[in-house]
Amino acid sequence: MEIVILPTPADVGRYAARLVEARVRARPSLVWGLATGSSPTAIYAELAGAVARGLDLTGVRGFALDEYVGISETHPESYARVIRSQVVEPLGLRPENARVPDGRAADLEQAARDYERAIADAGGIDLQILGIGSNGHIGFNEPTSSFASRTRLKTLAPQTRADNARFFDDPADVPTHCLTQGLGTILESREAVLVAQGEAKARAVAAMVEGPVSAMCPGSVLQFHPRAVVVLDEAAASALTLTDYYRHTFANKPVWQRVPDAD
Repeated sequence: MEIVILPTPADVGRYAARLVEARVRARPSLVWGLATGSSPTAIYAELAGAVARGLDLTGVRGFALDEYVGISETHPESYARVIRSQVVEPLGLRPENARVPDGRAADLEQAARDYERAIADAGGIDLQILGIGSNGHIGFNEPTSSFASRTRLKTLAPQTRADNARFFDDPADVPTHCLTQGLGTILESREAVLVAQGEAKARAVAAMVEGPVSAMCPGSVLQFHPRAVVVLDEAAASALTLTDYYRHTFANKPVWQRVPDAD
């Protein structure tokens, strides 16, 4: 696991966006795992600037991490709409190339199986973008999620619903269930890039990076990932113990491993 500590939230978004850009330029048909929520918004905003400068994302295929169950696709907080407004339209992806779990399906278990099959048919996820919840969840894999889990129905933890209430007019409107890619699905991505900003994420980040691998902190499963990059601002990194080592490692990274124009 590579830990990158940068001064500000804007720097986090800029670095992660340049990493995505480098991967797309190397593989124009990249299969991209798309996170929602507040953490990755700066990545998408930075990539919109890269598209304006000539980056072509029309060959990229995207799979959202998760979707709420039981809200309309036109609801402002449905992830289908968020992906359309933050990713598909500003970045010029083909709409048919951006897929979101069907949280409105009559048979949610079948919808989950169909989603897993679609990811497999695409050849798997090349680059998975992730955020982390204050309770350590990635995707909507809440504490005690199985490390072998696949896309499935999950009940949202009270803490997650409370954290997400700021996006809804009424906290009671926050859905209680979701469809989410599983931890096993995420582990199969060829590269994972997790971004976190702010002191509210510091404890979860420390548990993920330096704590024991435990289902109580689902994000800690990334310690098993062969190619995971964690990009943090100073506040999100504030509870880490080995910050001097992480800074030293990043400062002495071989030139051929560096992200172009990002460090």
